[in-house]
Amino acid sequence: MFDIGASELLVILIVAILVIGPKDMPLAMRTAGRWIGKIRRVSTHFRSGIDAMIREAELEEMEKKWKAQNEAIMARSGEGDADPVHEMTGPPAASAEAATPTFPTEDDPPAPAAEPQLPLDSPKKRD
Repeated sequence: MFDIGASELLVILIVAILVIGPKDMPLAMRTAGRWIGKIRRVSTHFRSGIDAMIREAELEEMEKKWKAQNEAIMARSGEGDADPVHEMTGPPAASAEAATPTFPTEDDPPAPAAEPQLPLDSPKKRD
């Protein structure tokens, strides 16, 4: 914000000590700190208010764009009612075979037993 270097700060401090005096300097510094704190709070509040207004304006603009796009999509979908390519459909219908689960019956042969497998870091070798 302000570009104050070390030499300028030293000059300001010396002038403040000469004008205010070393006795009243702590009170002046405390008062200056309070004023700076108030100014920062007001500027932060002002900045957050501006940011909120900008966000609201952007949201309104985006809502207008979305509404226009939605109306364009709805108009296109209304034109293609006779055309089966543009017809809106749901998910594909499941076949009757896939819809009914199959369970093993008594007539089915038993499943072959799986061969046990050794872990990779096992010291035993496979035949």
